[in-house]
Amino acid sequence: MPDLGPLWLTLELALLVTGLLLLIGTPLAWWLATSRVRLVPLVEALTALPLVLPPTVLGFYLLLALNPTAPLGAFWLRLTGETLTFSFAGLVIASLLYSLPFTVQPLQAAFTALGRSPAEAAATLGARPIDAFLTVTLPLASRGYLTAAVLTFAHTLGEFGVVLMVGGNIPGQTRTVSIAIYEHVERIDYGAAHVLSGILLALSFLILLVLYSVNARTRPDGAA
Repeated sequence: MPDLGPLWLTLELALLVTGLLLLIGTPLAWWLATSRVRLVPLVEALTALPLVLPPTVLGFYLLLALNPTAPLGAFWLRLTGETLTFSFAGLVIASLLYSLPFTVQPLQAAFTALGRSPAEAAATLGARPIDAFLTVTLPLASRGYLTAAVLTFAHTLGEFGVVLMVGGNIPGQTRTVSIAIYEHVERIDYGAAHVLSGILLALSFLILLVLYSVNARTRPDGAA
């Protein structure tokens, strides 16, 4: 039986990243969906960049940005006494950037489909903009939030290149399950690799099954 520590570390990372990205991604996705300024295509391209950029390239530049000689890395070192590189905090930052499009794009699509009409209708009834957004827009965009949460969580579970570049392979701190599987394969310990891979396979399938089942139940009558 392989050490399940990397699995629990990965689940902790995925849950934390998913929660943070839903908070960060909501205002960004709303702005992208409703703004008409010329900067929107540029921000959309930057947001989607992790989808096409090789993970090792993103990991390399993050390694440079987070190391103790860089401004952000130096600030963190002075603040906490620890480095961002080869740490769990560094993995969180790297995962936030790498999984950003998997949160923003579903939310942007949901907000675009809704348009401004629900919020404007609430405003005519006296609701403040923030109240209209929280009580009307967010509930109507719930399917977008479910999709964003599931995709972000599942994507973070399988990260390899970025987390390896930024976090390395430190047991209990940065050794995620994908790195552990790779390590087992390198050692020709296929039994342990099978166990961890099987757990990830089953978990990923269950996550997607829940997503599609909920979407099927909430699909409007008559939809194809």
